[in-house]
Amino acid sequence: MNLSGPIHDFLLVFLGSGLILGGQGVVLFSNPIYSAFSLGLVLVCISLFYLLLNSYFVAAAQLLIYVGAINVLIIFAVMFMNGSDYSKEENLWNIGDAITSIVCTTLFISLISTILDMSWDAIIWTTRSNQILEQDLITNNQQIGVHLSTDFFLPFEFVSIILLVALIGAIVVARQ
Repeated sequence: MNLSGPIHDFLLVFLGSGLILGGQGVVLFSNPIYSAFSLGLVLVCISLFYLLLNSYFVAAAQLLIYVGAINVLIIFAVMFMNGSDYSKEENLWNIGDAITSIVCTTLFISLISTILDMSWDAIIWTTRSNQILEQDLITNNQQIGVHLSTDFFLPFEFVSIILLVALIGAIVVARQ
């Protein structure tokens, strides 16, 4: 997407806040259904980031694979779980929550201090031309297909075998 500077900056801040709030929702919601929906928000925001970066194929793959398949699968799996265990909230705060909160806050503060102390002048910002031709998109998609079927064929097949083994393992665990 070729947007003007202020609109682009606003969308970056908006999507970044959506990512942060969705990530907090995944961690902080005690109900796993709400947590799964928050994960869906995070994945959609990541896909929209890819759109802002003019990477339309990766954005579409993100939406189709992660949001459309994996997150829906997680939501269905959570709905099959016993919901009565999550409706009881006897103790809202325990020692594990306190330790997790301290570790996450420390990690967040260290990341923010590292970002603020970083010298951003050394980074060269590259920009792409404002117009993307239809032929460029076709060429990029063809290059992805050629790389998957030639250079990355063996790793691609290994990943499919690993996913098949994980699927068989999940079936075996579920049947017990």
